Amino acid sequence: MTAIHQFIPTFAPRDAIGTHTLHVQRILREMGVESEIYAEGIVNRHERRARPYRSFARRRAVAGDRTWLMYQLSTGSAVAEYVQARPEPALVNYHNVTSAELFAPWEPHVAVECREGRRQMRELAATVELGIAVSAYNEAELAGAGYRQTAVAPVLVDLDGTGVEPDPATTERLGRARRAGGADWLFVGRVAPHKCQHDVVRAFAAYRRLYDPQARLHLVGTPGSHAYVTVLRRYVAALGLGAAVSLPGSVPAEALRAHFGAADVFVCLSEHEGFCVPVIEAMRLEVPVVAYAAAAVPETVAGAGVLLDDKGPVTVAAAVHRVVTDGALRRQLTAAGAGRAADFSLDRSTRRFGEVVGKFLADRGAG
Repeated sequence: MTAIHQFIPTFAPRDAIGTHTLHVQRILREMGVESEIYAEGIVNRHERRARPYRSFARRRAVAGDRTWLMYQLSTGSAVAEYVQARPEPALVNYHNVTSAELFAPWEPHVAVECREGRRQMRELAATVELGIAVSAYNEAELAGAGYRQTAVAPVLVDLDGTGVEPDPATTERLGRARRAGGADWLFVGRVAPHKCQHDVVRAFAAYRRLYDPQARLHLVGTPGSHAYVTVLRRYVAALGLGAAVSLPGSVPAEALRAHFGAADVFVCLSEHEGFCVPVIEAMRLEVPVVAYAAAAVPETVAGAGVLLDDKGPVTVAAAVHRVVTDGALRRQLTAAGAGRAADFSLDRSTRRFGEVVGKFLADRGAG
């Protein structure tokens, strides 16, 4: 029996990496590879799908088994140390680790985790047999850290949102505001310093002042830093934006679908992204994208959105205004976005991940 068991710091519902991990397990099992999920933190809804990572030590080895451990790397964790200390050979699935400097002024303990994640990423290079990166940007980091064998396989996400219809109440609420006039900006992502929602707010203030005083901004996502969220709300108030900016936190899938359906533009000014799934979700749902060209974002967008080298508020506001008012450009972006989203369909990404793992196992006589 061949086995690839996955290890992840926190296994959470509706988290991009948690969802990716479940898809990886599905792919491995469909290939005839045994696969269980082990985690340090297990959020309640998934408690039956994952096991405490230390319980792996009690697993009984069977003669002839070929077993690898796959670590889902996105932050510092004791799980990485555990995987590194185990006798089984390992693989890393790299989602990137946020630079500690972006968190340090806001959440020093998170900055410590980020530094640990970077250190662990480098140390694992000496023993890991394959580094699977979710973007070429991430692969370059693995190669720079000394990983001997690397491959790119995108994040596994179901862009079709099977069975998810827009929430009627949210749709009606957003629709009432739209009927009163004004454009709707949207950004989806954890509300945290590296996502730079404050830059989106600043650009939005310029847009309302220069182009559309009735415009609205929706910043949807789980709070990732209490200090940052607090200051962000104060910043919104200080700019006199009041009810024009909403921070609803994490919302159910149906409500999120309604937000995408009501949006005129998706604005991403993040400083750090290892891939950025919401950009692809926006494209899939025909919402044109305006994004700051940082980290992996240019690779993810790949010409299917408006990329900016400067995220000054007036520059961003002008770009959004053109996207909202230029019908030809909008049609061009939505068509290009639909094509780019198709590149990351679950079927295509599943095939790519299966190819990478299949080749790895075949090279080692376990395929």
